[in-house]
Amino acid sequence: METSTGLSPAHWMYLAGVGVIVLTMVLRANVVVPSIAGTFVVILAMTGSPVAALGGIFNASFIAAKELFSIFLVIALMTALLNSLKELRSDVRMVQPFRGVMKNGHVSYLVIALVTYAVSIFFWPTPAVPLVAAVLLPAAIASGLPPLAGAVVIALAGQGMALSSDYVIGVAPGISAKAAGAVASVVADRGLVLSLITGGVALAWAYAALRGSFVPASQHLLDDWQAQASRQPALDPGTPHQGTAHKEELARGTSRDEPLLTNGDVRREIAAIDPSMVRWSKLFAVLTPVAFIAVVLLMVLPKFVSGLPTIKGGDAASLIGGMAGVLMIFATMAMHGSRRMLEASADHVTEGFVFAFRAMGSVLPIAGFFFLGSSETAAAILGLPVDKTPSLLFELVRNAQDWIPASKFFVAYGILLVGMITGIDGSGFSGLPLTGALSGALAPASGVDAATLAAIGQMGAVWTGGGTLIAWSSLIAVAGFARVPVQDAVRALTLPVLAGLAISTFLAVVLF
Repeated sequence: METSTGLSPAHWMYLAGVGVIVLTMVLRANVVVPSIAGTFVVILAMTGSPVAALGGIFNASFIAAKELFSIFLVIALMTALLNSLKELRSDVRMVQPFRGVMKNGHVSYLVIALVTYAVSIFFWPTPAVPLVAAVLLPAAIASGLPPLAGAVVIALAGQGMALSSDYVIGVAPGISAKAAGAVASVVADRGLVLSLITGGVALAWAYAALRGSFVPASQHLLDDWQAQASRQPALDPGTPHQGTAHKEELARGTSRDEPLLTNGDVRREIAAIDPSMVRWSKLFAVLTPVAFIAVVLLMVLPKFVSGLPTIKGGDAASLIGGMAGVLMIFATMAMHGSRRMLEASADHVTEGFVFAFRAMGSVLPIAGFFFLGSSETAAAILGLPVDKTPSLLFELVRNAQDWIPASKFFVAYGILLVGMITGIDGSGFSGLPLTGALSGALAPASGVDAATLAAIGQMGAVWTGGGTLIAWSSLIAVAGFARVPVQDAVRALTLPVLAGLAISTFLAVVLF
């Protein structure tokens, strides 16, 4: 096996595999098969053994699963909690009070942005979008907010700003940090700052561009919007799946039968629960956000107040997942009683894992391929000592170092562009192993910290493929719920998002 700084056939096979995967993403096709094929070819070139290469296909995904399983577990427990809250109608109660302050389109724009971000940062945009679309969007449209503006603000706050940082659940920073060899909490903190900058710029730009279409409040606006249901289905069942993600199908699965158009509709939705459950419904509508705000404060305050115990990386994910699990059990007990709770809670957890693996399962073989580029994870895949395993990606970058301009901004915007290219497949997360691995390899030569580059790449990948710039991403679901053409949403989002990404990347290099 070649371990010198010279390039071996394994290096070239790895580089070719990266190229094929990126091209497949550009063509909006699923990259799981190219990742598996690339894993086989690279290991065959490294070991010369077809048997080892076959076993490496399994080992690569297995090592990726070991490294990332905590992410799947947190998603599963958070989804289980949300399902238990839906049974109590506590999810509707959590956002219902905001309908009362939506007096005009300008206030509605701000309210929808805040609520979508708050719900999405805790539960992901996939279940948040149907909730906001069902409860708040009708009231916003009646207040004078155009449906296109509603779709834009939901996409920016949820699919963009909340998902790109993924600060609470920690899926995106966990993948990025693992691939970059960085500390997950540092990537998460910097990703949060960059997501807020990008989102702030994009929300302000979109508001300035669309405010001219805001109109005075009128019930006729809501009637006209509702009438579109007979002409355009909320979600086109004929939309083909493209790329690596299934988020639009998941959003359809969490949607409600009809939007709650009036306050009376909201009251009837809440009244559908047994009267004996009302006090529990109200309790968990308050307890859930309070509990998670307390967890976030525990995560954030030690950064500003000396002497407080620091919660890092896996500890933060454990705390979030544990809180979700406990709240889910008590909410299920309130709904079903202590005996039935045992079965219902197990069902919620099972549904949570189904959600997690449908949303993230395809990332495992992709991450497994890119993990071959790092000597530490490649050693685990091949069962070799780390000092006898080449670091393929690092050595490729080192050999190409003379061709890379010695500019922090060039490298930062290059990572951003790579992230945006990987997001073209409509996933947003499938490219994170690549942007993370490149960040770790380019950091020493560029002079930019690996965590900063990983956060920049994460912004490019998730803002593009997560559901703001790509028509075949889960933006399909947002546009469908708002009943506007998805291409109109893309056109309205493009300039605000690109401006936000350009500014946040520049500030990342300057600040970090």
